[in-house]
Amino acid sequence: MKLVIFGLTISSSWGNGHATLWRALLRAFARRGHDVVFFERDVPYYAAHRDLSELEHGQLRLYSNWDDVRDDARRELDSSDAGMVTSYCPDGALASELVLESGSARRVFYDLDTPVTLSQLSAGERVPYLPPQGLGDFDLVLSYTGGEALSELRSRLGARHTAPLYGSVDPDEHRPVPPVAAYRADLSYLGTYAEDRQHALDELFLEPARRLPTRRFLIGGAQYPSTFPWSENIHFKRHLPPAEHPAFFSSSRMTLNVTRQAMANMGWCPSGRLFEAAACGVPILSDCWIGLEQFYTPGSEILVADSSDDAIAAIALDDSTLRAIASAARERTLAEHTAAKRAAEFETMLASYAAEAVER
Repeated sequence: MKLVIFGLTISSSWGNGHATLWRALLRAFARRGHDVVFFERDVPYYAAHRDLSELEHGQLRLYSNWDDVRDDARRELDSSDAGMVTSYCPDGALASELVLESGSARRVFYDLDTPVTLSQLSAGERVPYLPPQGLGDFDLVLSYTGGEALSELRSRLGARHTAPLYGSVDPDEHRPVPPVAAYRADLSYLGTYAEDRQHALDELFLEPARRLPTRRFLIGGAQYPSTFPWSENIHFKRHLPPAEHPAFFSSSRMTLNVTRQAMANMGWCPSGRLFEAAACGVPILSDCWIGLEQFYTPGSEILVADSSDDAIAAIALDDSTLRAIASAARERTLAEHTAAKRAAEFETMLASYAAEAVER
């Protein structure tokens, strides 16, 4: 199969969750014998923090201007088995137009940010990465979010066929490794700063740090403002590239997962960091959201907190209890949440659509 993708970025993991997901999926596609061409606009803020310049398992086409790449993209699409546009693609509307008029066998839209898409629509805002006519012309619309989000993509954007394609992890890249002293922590958190995560971060991370001054807390991520309320026992590592994530997680006694507000409200939207941490064998403390139990069982595979008291109680658990929870989550991840599993699911979806098209 040849797949042509127009996405936000795969070349830079700075300030976004798309790149790591795509790297794992492309490796999985390659192992299954598929060819991938990934078109990415070469923007300054990703170019300045680029941690991948070429794909081992596909072709990366960086471009500065859509007009310069349009004809090349059309040629790639015309010989493809599937053409895909993703959310937050800087040229999403133009890429969608090209995919829909191309000779690609299947036209796919993948919304990796469905709750954000739907919340912007509810606020009456224009969503720049969507085609103006909605999603009804695509053969298949995939969503990083399941549950009610799928029916809303159909009712509000006209999508005809929807299915969830959740986040995943490559266990060859994210696995337990020896701890690193610089990343040692009783509770860590890895994530780009986001205002709509700040309330939960304050409740489940910052307040426990204030109340447990002898414990060590660690944040890794980009875009944290100068006004962020640090305390003496909270340490900071600015933007860790994906290669450092296993050491970051493996050095933590426990790590925190916090979901963006729009995604928490809608539910059924596990972050990629959740699967990465579980694959690295670290116990996970998470905020609560609808659908969480589909991915990990609270209490035995993941710890769930609604308050600072819950978080402090989790930190106080003994090491043997935490190791058992981490082991169960890693086992579940390797069985259900790998990139290889998602790649196989994607193949099944395309095959199912093709069978329906033949019947019609």
